[in-house]
Amino acid sequence: MYEHIHPLQRIDFHKCANIWDIEKNPAFTAHFVRELENGNRTTYIYDLDGAFVGEISLVRDMQDPDYTVANQRVYLSRLVVKDTYRRRGIGRELVSFACKTAKDLGYREISVGVDLDNYGALRLYAISGFHTILFVGEDSDGQYLKLLKHL
Repeated sequence: MYEHIHPLQRIDFHKCANIWDIEKNPAFTAHFVRELENGNRTTYIYDLDGAFVGEISLVRDMQDPDYTVANQRVYLSRLVVKDTYRRRGIGRELVSFACKTAKDLGYREISVGVDLDNYGALRLYAISGFHTILFVGEDSDGQYLKLLKHL
């Protein structure tokens, strides 16, 4: 079922530019790469014939107990599907894969943050079993939710 999904190798990070603009925010990109290198983040790529068209990450420590609890709760991060590949089930497959992987790694819960105006993501996470609202807040990007799924 998950034949197109594999872990991102650091050497292939540059291929993520096919999915998102890795040069737009150098500070975020540097943080992302540091987390890959130090093992706090594991990113999984949706690969179609060598082209990266989607990605999702599991982050072990967000330094926020709503998002991560050591050996209990992992954070689902950076679900991104290239614009031209959306509405084909790739996002749903990536979320399903991440939840299964988190459970296989021994986590009992998985959390995610989502902007309230991101209706597609809210629907996807609800369908995927993220039913518990941990927090409703607002930051510079607007209002958001912290959601939880029991694995």
